[in-house]
Amino acid sequence: MKKTYIIIISLMIAGIYGASAQSTLAGKAAQLQAAVEGITADPALSEAVMSICARSGDGRTLVDIDGDNMVMPASNMKLISTGAALHALGSDYRFKTGLGHDGKIVDGVLKGNLYIIGGGDPTLGSKDSIATSLDRTFSQWEKIVRDAGIRRIEGMIIGDGRYFEGMPEHPSWLWSDIGTYYGAGATGLMFYENMQSFTASPGQKVGDPVNIAPSYPETPWMEFRYNCATGSKGTGDQLYMYASDLAPIAEIRGTFGVDRARKRVDCSNKFPEYTCASYFADYLKGRGIPSEGPADFRLCTDISGTPAGNLTMIGSTSSPSLKRIAFETNHASNNLYAETLFRSIGKAKTGSACYDSSYVALNDVLKELEINVSKGVQIVDGSGLSRQNYVSADFICGFLAAMMGSPCFEDYVSSLPSPGSHGTLAYNMQNIPAETKARIKVKSGSMNGVRCYSGYIIPTEGCKEDTIIFSIMVNNCTAPTWKIRPLLDKIMAVLAEAN
Repeated sequence: MKKTYIIIISLMIAGIYGASAQSTLAGKAAQLQAAVEGITADPALSEAVMSICARSGDGRTLVDIDGDNMVMPASNMKLISTGAALHALGSDYRFKTGLGHDGKIVDGVLKGNLYIIGGGDPTLGSKDSIATSLDRTFSQWEKIVRDAGIRRIEGMIIGDGRYFEGMPEHPSWLWSDIGTYYGAGATGLMFYENMQSFTASPGQKVGDPVNIAPSYPETPWMEFRYNCATGSKGTGDQLYMYASDLAPIAEIRGTFGVDRARKRVDCSNKFPEYTCASYFADYLKGRGIPSEGPADFRLCTDISGTPAGNLTMIGSTSSPSLKRIAFETNHASNNLYAETLFRSIGKAKTGSACYDSSYVALNDVLKELEINVSKGVQIVDGSGLSRQNYVSADFICGFLAAMMGSPCFEDYVSSLPSPGSHGTLAYNMQNIPAETKARIKVKSGSMNGVRCYSGYIIPTEGCKEDTIIFSIMVNNCTAPTWKIRPLLDKIMAVLAEAN
């Protein structure tokens, strides 16, 4: 099946379908519309606001249930940020991390500071399977330092993240989100996906303090406060960290169920530049290259005015390719990666990675794809974490259709998971045949009250016109997920059965 799918996609990209191809979807629109309307009439969706659209590959409408409604897309926003980044930057684009200094090298001694100059690599120091291991990265950096003739540093090792201007997080993100691992903002120099891990276990009885402590990475400059208690049985993990980059202080609040097992809790690290510099300083010290220790460019008032162009560059390393990062972004629904791609479009197109510039740049990419941006869309971030994103199903389908004409479409559609695969789609369509699920390439999106699925259904016989492009977005869900998900799965199954 995998080989067949690759052949189908290759044909779609090559555009070699004959003009005489007959669509097997002809005449099925009315049946599909009625079937989907029947599913959405379920009482579980009675309070929901919906935006549903399905089209054939040649643009015919198959299903439309308030398709022009603008609703919150949640992580369906990643369809736009990954697709636009691949189209604008290219599948083989790589993020660079540079090393430079502001002094002179005399007899093996750097009389000045060594800079780790971030270029927006979101995989740096990550434990993600696509990332270069930290030991290998540091070994490459050490070689660059030694090849420059440096054996001792009479200065600091500075984490420099100014490549991304502006706030790391979008201002509209919820206060309770920005302290979590999924609310970690993108910075010019990242480390361990800008996370701080803790180990947590409950106290002996309800009301006891939670046993919690930071585990990795070590951040001795941070002051962690714990205002959290052991919760009742069945209450789960309700721990949230509150922090900002304005001060090295963070507080974890909430409860941790008395029946919970010991676990790792991932929160956000607001000082990834300092963390990266600290770990590399320790690494070099252990390899016989001492320095005066780590520093964060933002916090060093005596060097904060040093222009990047005044530094002497001595080398750089590269991230995995953008197509691999896009794959991981959509399969794991990685918010940090998505925000990085969104802001990188701004950096490449306007010279600035601030959110306002990135939105302007994204609009330009959408126009290049000949997408109408005058209606059906309001985008403020790249991950969908903001509740100020509003997109219609009609717009999503228009974007997906436009991406079919992009040179990077094969990499784009390959970045989308299928129901039943690992990650956010692991429990979808469990009773549907594997060969049917393999033809569905879809991105999920969810947050409180929001459930979305958008993507492609590849036809069994490889006719481009019979590709189904769909977007199913439901907001204001008051019913539990176990009631909503089977209904939306059923819609996808009905569409897949049509081709």
